[in-house]
Amino acid sequence: MFSGSIPALVTPFTDGAFDEAAFRAHIDWQIESGSTALVPCGTTGEAATMTIAEHNHVVRVCIDQAAGRVPVIAGCGSNDTAVALEHVRAAKGAGAAAALLVPPYYNRPNQEGVFRHFEVLARDGGLPIVLYNVPGRTVTDIAVETMARIVTAFPEVVVGLKDATGAIQRVSAQRAACGPDFCQLSGNDDMALAFMAMGGRGCISVTANVAPALCAEFQDACLAGDYGRALTLQDQLYPLHAALFSDASPGPVKYALNRLRPGFSAEMRLPMTPPSEASRKAVDAALAHAGLIQ
Repeated sequence: MFSGSIPALVTPFTDGAFDEAAFRAHIDWQIESGSTALVPCGTTGEAATMTIAEHNHVVRVCIDQAAGRVPVIAGCGSNDTAVALEHVRAAKGAGAAAALLVPPYYNRPNQEGVFRHFEVLARDGGLPIVLYNVPGRTVTDIAVETMARIVTAFPEVVVGLKDATGAIQRVSAQRAACGPDFCQLSGNDDMALAFMAMGGRGCISVTANVAPALCAEFQDACLAGDYGRALTLQDQLYPLHAALFSDASPGPVKYALNRLRPGFSAEMRLPMTPPSEASRKAVDAALAHAGLIQ
């Protein structure tokens, strides 16, 4: 259902408020540069600092600006099943193609609780679901067996996975458990080359915010089986993948965008703060290595 380079969009803020004009311009740049879908209100989009109303508004704006040119996978995750369901229904009403959903964070449910959470969302949400497994943030893993159980129970609804576990062998384990047609998307830019070689279909990418054309070219090479070209692009992009996580995300990403697109605000909401001087220097060096600045 989804493939290629899919940016996990930043959310621009100016004086504490959502900067809708900047967001719409960012979306246009992403689509024009070859991004194949969009993800608003994920981790990189600072959804954790938004009210429910703001969150749903940002999703609506994204869908409106995309205007059918590419599908929108709306970030809808919450540690509260009822709130996640509210987000999914709002995204459906706005015209999203799918909902991106983490397992409940902070609560630390057992695997039965993880299954029951997704059972409600798949049964009652009305949208295709892309699971998002990122235990480094949620402290809750969707075990391979639980993932297979969810997919088996709702094969027409649970259509894919964003895997940010960092455990590359899970691509094969999940492929065996969920079937070769289950759409696996990398959640780690730096591991996307290996992920694609093992059966992945794309990447929900942080780096694509900053280098959308290069990330799209990289994904096109992988999907075409041109791993020589993909490796060359991996080498070009790898320092940027690393630099964008040299301090708490999305600080380095917003700094990079401010360097590349004058007027794009690097502002974030607390508790996020600007990246350190060392991080900024790493980003500058990586942008130069990628050929994005002189």
